[in-house]
Amino acid sequence: QAESQAYLSKVDALMNKYPSPSEDELHAEICAEKAWTLMKFSTDRELAADYFQRAIRMQPDMVEWNTSHVIGLVSAFKHSKTGVEADILEKMRIAKEQDPENLYLAALYLEQRAKKGERIEDEARELASKVLRNPVSSYSGMKPVLRVYRNYVSVDEAIDLAEEAMKNHPDVRYLKRCVALCYKWKIIFFSDRRPKQSMIDRAISLHKEVISLYPHSSLVKKVDLANIFAKSNHSQAKAEQMFQELLERDLEPADKQMLYHNYAKYLNFDRQDQHKSIKYHMKAAVIPHQSFFRKN
Repeated sequence: QAESQAYLSKVDALMNKYPSPSEDELHAEICAEKAWTLMKFSTDRELAADYFQRAIRMQPDMVEWNTSHVIGLVSAFKHSKTGVEADILEKMRIAKEQDPENLYLAALYLEQRAKKGERIEDEARELASKVLRNPVSSYSGMKPVLRVYRNYVSVDEAIDLAEEAMKNHPDVRYLKRCVALCYKWKIIFFSDRRPKQSMIDRAISLHKEVISLYPHSSLVKKVDLANIFAKSNHSQAKAEQMFQELLERDLEPADKQMLYHNYAKYLNFDRQDQHKSIKYHMKAAVIPHQSFFRKN
């Protein structure tokens, strides 16, 4: 809330500095700020792309705007197994050449090339070492590099990388979130057999800490924690209790859909209750919100 308010205040300040007679004649800086705000706080990627394009047309030499525009285009393909279309991949290549120090873009480009079938393991490790030396932020490149490691190198190496980053910056909450994410991947998606209890305990501890560090945006992490409890030798009851508490909350339709989807998966895989699982998959599907959770 505070962060979004800060963005809006920045836009207002720029509009006061560069007053425009109409929406069609917005200054480049205003267009870029509007685009960034939409990228960060809205799902309207097309409008964000439109604002970036308008800003870039007015000031084509602004490399940062072009990079952000390309990142926005790629985000629409987040759940695609085959990656972006050829024209966007080419835009990524050009943007990377123009903005070689942007490791976030470099990681996204590497991920897209891997989706096209390229072998990128060595490049991934080289990029990871650069990201470790980069100042930490949500756009430092850490999260997309971890995603590349998870899918194309090794989830265990992803955990090691995230742990190393957190060891270097123990007080940075974003990195704690990244480490927690890696343990979730390992425990929920990459374990053929039940993970070691010590790993589950580590994941539980991290998720509890992350939830306390992000109290206003912790729903997904609470769902993740419930799913991790379900894999524990002594916390299955906590998993069900946590899901029930979340199901009782008054949530937005998109959040409710995500929760129903996860609860359905939990019922199917951890409780072997297929009948009830189908019921919750159907509850997710009837919510009129197009998302990954509705289709899967």
